[in-house]
Amino acid sequence: MIPKHIPIPLPGGLHGPLPKFVRVEQALSLETVDNVEVIITEEFKKFSNIDLKGKSIAIGVGSRGIKQQLQVVQAVIAELKKVGAEPFIIPTMGSHGGGSIKGQLGVLTSYGFTEGAMGVPIHASMDVVELDQLANGTPVFCDKIASEADYIIACGRIKPHTDFRGPHESGLVKMLAIGLAKHTGATALHFNGFDNFKEMVPEAARKFLSKANILFGIAMVENSLEDLRHLELVAPANFMERDAALLELAKSSIPQLMINEIDVLVVDQIGKNISGAGMDPNVTGRTGTDMKGFDLGPKIGRIMVRDLTPVTEGNATGIGNADVTTQKVLAQMDWTKTYVNIVTAGVLDGGKMPLIANTDQDAIGISIRGCPGVSSDKARIVRISNTLEMTHIWVSETLIDEVNAHPKLTVDGTPFAVEFGDDGSLLGEV
Repeated sequence: MIPKHIPIPLPGGLHGPLPKFVRVEQALSLETVDNVEVIITEEFKKFSNIDLKGKSIAIGVGSRGIKQQLQVVQAVIAELKKVGAEPFIIPTMGSHGGGSIKGQLGVLTSYGFTEGAMGVPIHASMDVVELDQLANGTPVFCDKIASEADYIIACGRIKPHTDFRGPHESGLVKMLAIGLAKHTGATALHFNGFDNFKEMVPEAARKFLSKANILFGIAMVENSLEDLRHLELVAPANFMERDAALLELAKSSIPQLMINEIDVLVVDQIGKNISGAGMDPNVTGRTGTDMKGFDLGPKIGRIMVRDLTPVTEGNATGIGNADVTTQKVLAQMDWTKTYVNIVTAGVLDGGKMPLIANTDQDAIGISIRGCPGVSSDKARIVRISNTLEMTHIWVSETLIDEVNAHPKLTVDGTPFAVEFGDDGSLLGEV
């Protein structure tokens, strides 16, 4: 049992003077689509030669917090109903939601996917059918309910993955290989380790495409504010080509930190709705695996995590990539949801516990102590809301020269002293 208060008596204490901060605006990718409904109507015409009257259509919706996914799926459902199809929604999120029917339905509900809001049934099961096997004998599974429908629609956000690199990372291909494969399929594929995902994920997707009746995929690429930058419906024959091409677009769209070297990164919240890894390694450079390709961002000494998002429902996957966290995070953790996710993926480092500080103020002090030769008043500190929302960040004045020299960084306001509440919580919002 971890105590709810951990005294750390040190000479001089943990709370040295901190530099002042400035609020900084980062000029990130802001391109957006004009009208979701119009785009879906036009894209749907590509499939007008298919008779869908009376056909059951399983629409797979995942566990990621995609801001406009609800609107996109509603538009697709409207088009399907116009041609007489009978769509329904299924959760397609591998092991997420605690790997249970109730948990996965809860994730959908938290994003607004209810039968009342969508106007169609929502069916959930953890049962699967085996479609095929990979060359090494790993089975390829499909959600049983989806397999019994006339057609399947996979809905996915294309973006760089948090644990591996390859021509296909997070997106439509992975949704077939893992999302639609439910907990059973996710476990089977993850058993092989992320080192093999570059080859095995596309192999599994090709097997899936050859055996299942895919109508199309809903491909979404977001900008740095989580608004849609690109939206299209992808025919199954084009899955592999378009998934790879859109990944390259996504790489230019993801949020990033434009500071070269940071002593302490303060992250207000982590969660599964922010990233599959809780906080995106594409931003922090830290992943639970040893995969290369995540070192393109700033050099970060220590990472401190303050809180979990409400939507993550206690799933603290990725907390192991922090150095220091707080008792507040610990009190909210759902250990089962966290461990199911971690063990399924086989990335155990993502579930290790960092040092647990009593308060935000203590956590920042401990993090600075973890930077050799750095005094608190000279520390280079950056604060972000999370690894998705980084249009505005807090930057300590010790980094002001670098900020002023960067063409995409702009100081917004005057310097201010950081403040803590009586309970040691960091005040103010990024």
